[in-house]
Amino acid sequence: MNFVPTKLAGCYVIEPKIILDERGYFMESFNEKTFQKGVEKAVHFVQDNQSFSTKGVLRGLHYQTGEHAQAKLVRVLQGEVLDVAVDIRPGSPTFGQYEAVLLSDENKKQFFVPRGFAHGFLVLSETATFFYKCDNFYNKESEGGIAYNDKTINIDWQFSFENLIISEKDKVQPNLENAKKAW
Repeated sequence: MNFVPTKLAGCYVIEPKIILDERGYFMESFNEKTFQKGVEKAVHFVQDNQSFSTKGVLRGLHYQTGEHAQAKLVRVLQGEVLDVAVDIRPGSPTFGQYEAVLLSDENKKQFFVPRGFAHGFLVLSETATFFYKCDNFYNKESEGGIAYNDKTINIDWQFSFENLIISEKDKVQPNLENAKKAW
């Protein structure tokens, strides 16, 4: 596996080694020793989640606060998404900045989003199956969110907002300045 650091400290794009032959392919999608060495951090995942969405579905930007904060290792099993992490760590030199990564079943890349980041994704293909591992259990009372269209972050979603499919909850998320503090 190749761990590619991003401009946001602690976020990595992970490129797995893919072995191809006439039968198809094989890849190791997770190995705890390799992963912890690659991200230079001990992370213990406790929960796996999966979602299925259609083109134009935007999920996020979400995070968990306090002791319920979550790190995520995300990938796409089918389709293509634009995956986004926003730095919400107070005092971070990249606070309020984002990293966007194209994840697909074709490129098989993964994205590691550590604690202290808001996370979301937009489905670019007709459908997508999205899979992610979390290092902490979901806790509804600790849930926070940021508006996907916050002008101070200015995410280039590479998609027309008029064609978005978004939950009622995500339509009314506050901007970063007014968001529930993750710390």
